[in-house]
Amino acid sequence: MPQLPDDLDAVAVRRWCSLALDALGRERAEIDAINVYPIADGDTGTNLYLTLESAAAAVEAVFAAHETGATAPATADAVRAMAHGALIGARGNSGTILAQLLRGMAGVLADGGDAAHLRLALTSAADAARQAVAHPVEGTVLTVAAEAAEAARGEDPDLRTVVTAVYDGARAALARTPEQLAVLGRAGVVDAGGRGLVAVLGALVETVTGQAPVRGPRTASGNAAKAPVTVDGGSVVGLPVGGTPVEGVTEGGLPASAPVEGPLDCPEDGAAGPAFEVIYLLEARDEQVARLRTRLDALGDSLVVVGGDGLWHVHVHVDDAGAAVEAGVEAGRPYRIRITHFATESGHDVRVQAEPAQRAVVVVVPGDGLAGLCTEAGATTVIARPGEPPASGELVDAIRRAHAREVVLLPNDAALRHTAAAAAEQARTEGVRVALVPTRAAVQGIAALAVHEPDRGFDEDVVAMTAAAGATRYAELAVAERQSWTMAGICQAGDILGLIDGDVAVIGSDVPHTARTVLDRMLAAGGELVTLVLGEDVPDALADALEEHVREGHLAVDTVVYRGGHQRAPLLIGVE
Repeated sequence: MPQLPDDLDAVAVRRWCSLALDALGRERAEIDAINVYPIADGDTGTNLYLTLESAAAAVEAVFAAHETGATAPATADAVRAMAHGALIGARGNSGTILAQLLRGMAGVLADGGDAAHLRLALTSAADAARQAVAHPVEGTVLTVAAEAAEAARGEDPDLRTVVTAVYDGARAALARTPEQLAVLGRAGVVDAGGRGLVAVLGALVETVTGQAPVRGPRTASGNAAKAPVTVDGGSVVGLPVGGTPVEGVTEGGLPASAPVEGPLDCPEDGAAGPAFEVIYLLEARDEQVARLRTRLDALGDSLVVVGGDGLWHVHVHVDDAGAAVEAGVEAGRPYRIRITHFATESGHDVRVQAEPAQRAVVVVVPGDGLAGLCTEAGATTVIARPGEPPASGELVDAIRRAHAREVVLLPNDAALRHTAAAAAEQARTEGVRVALVPTRAAVQGIAALAVHEPDRGFDEDVVAMTAAAGATRYAELAVAERQSWTMAGICQAGDILGLIDGDVAVIGSDVPHTARTVLDRMLAAGGELVTLVLGEDVPDALADALEEHVREGHLAVDTVVYRGGHQRAPLLIGVE
């Protein structure tokens, strides 16, 4: 058993994230099954899991950067990574609120992780989450968070006592949610988002005390709360909608049966809800976001805007999805835009959906420019922003969006190898045949996509794409952040580094000279085609100069140039 922490340091935060992810993984299907508010789309558990997965991945990245050090990362680095990871990976209404809760906690825990700081962190989290929601409703995760924070009040200096009180307070609050929100009472369920938060707080208890808490909601008196789900052999089957009785057992073992009055895909006034869920990340200033809130609030409901320091996560339910996106464009720079049509996503639409295509390609790209290029080639894209690698859930979602029986997955980053493998395995359990081509750079993905032939056999197509990727050497230019040792010698902060096949091969003082040197080294071993992908701030004149350099120094070598948009490296190079 791991050593029990005296406070929430970086190691404890890492373990908390891991245990919370495990807990949400176990309870995801059950939470999905009781999701009736604000939309009965059965995805709250999944959204919470994917949000936490992104938070945990960000914390792991912080620890990976300290693997060679003798000490663990600073607590502030770990909690801020957790909050940032949740923000960029937040999914759905529940995930967006969870991201704000973690952000509120991180702002305090960065200064200390003892009992006193945890009390302040929980209060800050509950307040921040409530302020992020345009029209807070009682009987939801907001209520559970507020009462959990209230339960932490006091002067007891023992961290274990505080986290236990917080968990008990959250469970009691969760049990009362059907009394506070009519739609939950009619369905005979507790709030799904609140139940997810209880699972996350339960993981905090296990982190601090070393013992997993009792699962499931409880009333203030300690009796099991009725939160019925249909159970078959211990696995959740689902929660029907439309007046069908729900028979099963509660987690406390008590029999339960409650009619679900429907439809429940709308607020409790019975009016039909908006047709679309719109989510995006937004780079914008605070004053722009204030105006955005006002505009989106007039367009729809379930508005939640979380974040700060120039980066925001926007979630809203609307009938006019285009207007919601346009509002984001006016406020700043929206990206990772996701639009979900509730009718088709929640299973309420009786229309026959289109047959899946036979084959599709899902490709991870480092910028908007390559996303457009790959989309034109027929691929489904996932954008990996600088410092924001996609989680496995995002890749699984892309595979689903591709809507094909067979999918070729191009991760285009060696660091995404395990993430992509996990996504492929998950998709296979859903009946999709997935082949993972281990591309390590975007230029290898471009080469693979160029030889993709959907009409030939799957295995033959995968072999051809793998061969094309493997025959493409790759390089990128990067700016050194600090003095360090490299395979090419000692670099200073601000130096331009030329990395060939992942290793530093050239240290230069400017981009043009370094790029020419890298090209010469790569072409010394031969080549027929050079691919250049320019970052958004790189002038076209550089591409022209490099094309001329290749033409003059290397006969019979062609050059193609693409605009990559906002990407980490100013220049990507491929040689086939």
